[in-house]
Amino acid sequence: MDRLTFAVTNAGLALPAGKVGLFGALSADGLGPLDPAQVDVIQSFHPEFTTWEKRLTTKPSADGPYAVAIVTLPRVRELAQDRIARAAQATPGGLIIVNGAKTDGIEPIAKALKGKVTLLGNVSKAHGRCVWFMADDALADWLRPDMSRNVEGDFTAPGVFSAAGADPASKALAAALPESLKGRFADLGAGWGWLSREILKRDGVKELHLVEADLAALNCAKENVDDPRAVFHWHDATTWKAPGALDGIIMNPPFHTGRKGEPSLGQAFITSAARLLAPHGQVWMVANRHLPYETTLETSFRDVAEIAGTSKFKVLHASRPSRTRR
Repeated sequence: MDRLTFAVTNAGLALPAGKVGLFGALSADGLGPLDPAQVDVIQSFHPEFTTWEKRLTTKPSADGPYAVAIVTLPRVRELAQDRIARAAQATPGGLIIVNGAKTDGIEPIAKALKGKVTLLGNVSKAHGRCVWFMADDALADWLRPDMSRNVEGDFTAPGVFSAAGADPASKALAAALPESLKGRFADLGAGWGWLSREILKRDGVKELHLVEADLAALNCAKENVDDPRAVFHWHDATTWKAPGALDGIIMNPPFHTGRKGEPSLGQAFITSAARLLAPHGQVWMVANRHLPYETTLETSFRDVAEIAGTSKFKVLHASRPSRTRR
């Protein structure tokens, strides 16, 4: 909230009294000049939701009306426009503040806003910008439906991973899966459900838990995966607890939450998989070729092998989780 604090103390931004909605706020950014008692955090990414929930009123969707809405800009422009429009919709006649880094596209968003609303002020600071204006219906055409069908006929939502269609890594993983899968499985980081649907083509799969941190993606998965064996969980895959030990886990784990790659995120998925599996359990996963996952797999499982791959991807299989990880 450094830019917001600077805007209030140095650039004439006056925050009206009343309820404040923080749309997409990141817990690491803090609250700056805001009164915690007046704040609703609107956050649909589960790890951030649970972090905020320990401190403030936190909701997966807006519950206005708000006197002020502060929008933290996401990287995807379509999602950014939708988030700003939803904030304006939930703040009738109120103040809208849009705050974002240059690397997340604040400059083109600010330019686009200039053509639609009257900007009352702006601050450039810390490699980003903060702009503010009064809400009206000028941004109604920025609203996107909660989900829509992509060219392949599947439901996806603005900002979800690989919204245009199944990504090549998931396709490579699906092609490498044995037909003989049996028992209780989980798809960690299930996204909007394409890979889960492929897993459920195996009759031996008795139960499949779809675990996904992005609520928008999970809601799409509920539409895309029409199978009574599917169980849906809005949760962080690295901390999720299965209702019982699993026979297998299949995953295409994310390796970034922002622009910078975070191999530790995929490594945490591997550690979680070992924790969730029965002693005979197995994991199949796909990753970009350069990601250093083998060491974590070898620490967490007794048997590890690359079973398929291309110059870009590697499909890895591991079995028999180490007892030290259970």
